[in-house]
Amino acid sequence: MYAMQPVPTPCPPDLVPDVSEEGTYYAAYRQAKRQRAVFIAIECQAQLWTVKADTLTAGPDHTVDDRVTEKIRAAVAHLVQEREIRPNSHVSPGYCALFDIHTEPRVRELAAALHAALYEDLVPLSRAVPAVF
Repeated sequence: MYAMQPVPTPCPPDLVPDVSEEGTYYAAYRQAKRQRAVFIAIECQAQLWTVKADTLTAGPDHTVDDRVTEKIRAAVAHLVQEREIRPNSHVSPGYCALFDIHTEPRVRELAAALHAALYEDLVPLSRAVPAVF
């Protein structure tokens, strides 16, 4: 069983958990639930990176404003249009996944920006995807 450290809220890029190793995804998810925080993680498979975020771990009191959700959706749509992420990347009310990011620095930047946005801080997302702001 893997032990994960608590993630700061919002999480800076260098502290976003990398859950590429077997067993680390569920450990990070359980830690987010214990912390009542939005789950955020990155994962590398076949040399491409994925961002995963889940607001359900933060509990029923955590909500994301519709305006923020629309900005996140616009950022994801732009990243798809620019072919920076795969077209089946998605945003739903409780879960976000961005697939096929090519570099670790970029996946960390996007993960941290998404995490901040899910706490209603759009500044990091505006820096990561300025075309939608």
